[in-house]
Amino acid sequence: MSSTLISDRVRIEINDSIAHVFLARPEKHNGMDMPMLQAVITAAKKMAANKEIRAVVLSGDGPSFCAGLDFKTVMGQPAKAALAYSQLWWPMRNDFQSWSIAWRSVGVPVIAAIHGNCFGAGIQLAMGADIRVSTADAKISIMEAKWGLIPDMGGVALMRELLRIDVAKELTLTGRIVSGQQAAELGLVTHVHNDPVAKALELANEIATRSPDSVAAAKFLLQEGWHGNEDETLTSERRWQRRIMLGKNQRIAVKGNSTKEEPVFDSRRVK
Repeated sequence: MSSTLISDRVRIEINDSIAHVFLARPEKHNGMDMPMLQAVITAAKKMAANKEIRAVVLSGDGPSFCAGLDFKTVMGQPAKAALAYSQLWWPMRNDFQSWSIAWRSVGVPVIAAIHGNCFGAGIQLAMGADIRVSTADAKISIMEAKWGLIPDMGGVALMRELLRIDVAKELTLTGRIVSGQQAAELGLVTHVHNDPVAKALELANEIATRSPDSVAAAKFLLQEGWHGNEDETLTSERRWQRRIMLGKNQRIAVKGNSTKEEPVFDSRRVK
């Protein structure tokens, strides 16, 4: 096992090609402050650059996954808060949006394991993952309405893939807290499990038996094609298939099916 400390806010452990990214501010229920924001973005970049990992599990130390933005800490540093506010005028993706969206550029499945409180920035981080596993009693909320705000950390770009628009509007406009079980029934959560990390690792190891190139290409294809028109989606399908067909890992997969032996894949080449 290898371990990397991004900062005192985030650490990464890699075991048998599965990376586990921990939010590490348990005394604050992993409330997001500016150091955690930057550490999460750095972690996503490191995971995107690592061609040896096969999956990422996101979880939180302590009693909660992530209780959202730590307003008290952030607003207690006026200069840094003002600089953060200025990002709303950036003509490109800002750091707050990268908090969640950056995980979509990671060429392996990212699985969020949710427990305790998952509010605001927390659920937007979880929505940036490809799959979400939650305890039944987790408390989940798109909570920005409580603070007189709107979701602005990639939330709408992500929730449109998961929720009907009427459900998304209701959750956003009310800021209501729902349980993990209710979130699953609404489509916001993929699986409910009493040990979400164990379930996440089970899924990660199952996916790791497939070609890392086909896994990456499939993830990116689905993200590109899910809301494109028919021609755009078919074009994307052809492009990604060209990138992996007859490549080394595809040949390994074919051989494994022929010999009935467990394939041993090469490093991921698709990014």
